[in-house]
Amino acid sequence: MKNFLSIVSLLMLYVPIVSGQSKNFTAEGEFTSNCEGPAVDAEGNVYAVNFARDGTIAQVSKKGRTSFFVTLPKGSTGNGIRFGDKNTFYVADFTGHNVLKVDLVTKDISVFANEPKMNQPNDLAITRSGHIFCSDPNWKESTGQIWHVGPDGKTSLAITGLGTTNGIEVSPDEKTLYVNESVQRNVWAFDLAPDGKLNNKRLLHQFEDGGMDGMRCDIHGNLYIARHGKGEVAVLSPQGKITHTYKTIGKKVSNICFGGKNGKTVYITLQDRGCLETFKVKTPGREWAMMKAFSAKK
Repeated sequence: MKNFLSIVSLLMLYVPIVSGQSKNFTAEGEFTSNCEGPAVDAEGNVYAVNFARDGTIAQVSKKGRTSFFVTLPKGSTGNGIRFGDKNTFYVADFTGHNVLKVDLVTKDISVFANEPKMNQPNDLAITRSGHIFCSDPNWKESTGQIWHVGPDGKTSLAITGLGTTNGIEVSPDEKTLYVNESVQRNVWAFDLAPDGKLNNKRLLHQFEDGGMDGMRCDIHGNLYIARHGKGEVAVLSPQGKITHTYKTIGKKVSNICFGGKNGKTVYITLQDRGCLETFKVKTPGREWAMMKAFSAKK
């Protein structure tokens, strides 16, 4: 009996805690199968792409009411969204090979960066000083790369030779960039310099099954990963250990962000259900804290 209890205790060290279950936030079927994004503004509204038809962006109120916000230019289709300041967000335009810039107040849309050599900019990560990183997968070849877009909009190829790069995120201290590979199931970490240079590639975690999509950090550096096809969000510690999992209603979890009154509400996009779901956590998100800092500036 004693040996049995010892084995059970040992197993508990390696079995991730199922910490919760998501619930509906928006009505099912409002978004297309390319439902993605999302990002939260200073007022707590959520923005997600491909509402009703591809090429659109929706605004979702704090109560889950969805409405059209903007329609992107012809030939453009949005994927990941990130805020650069209180009134500006950027959109990975995977069909136009662009990073689009959207003014929250005027709703003006401009091309911040265009790079014909991109396969398809998929998701974005951004630093406080405006350095943007784009994951750029080639799904057909199961390869990928990372692009750097400087605050001036100039693009440069940061990392090549990766698998199908997808979710991407910056650590709270902005010294580490994370990127995952959906097909290979790897999560990589790179040292991030203030000028945007990346080096010291190292494996943070490898999943045994399921896909991966968007990622976000909380303020303590824990990495929340959308497990596309798996029907869950997994949480990695900064050391790469799975600490929690959150089960979702839909299976194809495509992306994630933090919002709510205290930054502890998580919003996720579901491609198989065409909607957003939500759940609560104990630690605010990194980008939510960034937005608070942006809003405090006069």
